[in-house]
Amino acid sequence: METKPPLPPFTEETAREKVQMAENAWNTKDPVKVAGAYTDDCHWRNRAEIFSGRDRIIEFLMRKWEKELNYRLKKELWCFTGNRIAVTFRYEWHDDSGQWYRSYGNELWEFADNGLMKRRIASINDKPIDSMEREFR
Repeated sequence: METKPPLPPFTEETAREKVQMAENAWNTKDPVKVAGAYTDDCHWRNRAEIFSGRDRIIEFLMRKWEKELNYRLKKELWCFTGNRIAVTFRYEWHDDSGQWYRSYGNELWEFADNGLMKRRIASINDKPIDSMEREFR
C-alpha cells in the first residue's frame, strides 16, 4: 500500500510538516508530482469545479498552470485534528496579458490512513495587483 508520511493522526509538528510538503510540491508546478499526494479517488472542490480522481487532478493542474503564469504559493497551517488539516494560503501569478493577481484562500484537507489526501475543498478569491505590489519575487 502506497504511503505518504507523515500519517494521521496529526500532531502540530506533523501537520506543519504536511503543509510545508504540500507548499513545496505545488511550487514545482508539476501536476504529476502534486497529484501523487492524493488518493486515486480523491474528491476535489476547487472554486466552482468539483471532480474526483488523480487523472482529473492532473488535467485540472495542467489547465491551471497554463493560465496562472509564474505561480508562487505560500501555505500556512490554520488548524488540525485527527486526519484533517485546514490551511490558509496566498499565491501570486500573472495571466498572458501580464496582469498580476494575488489569490487568497482556505483549504480543508482530509487524509486516508496511508497519509494520502482523500478530500480537498478549496475556496479562493483573486485580487488584481500591480507588479510593484508583489510579495513573492
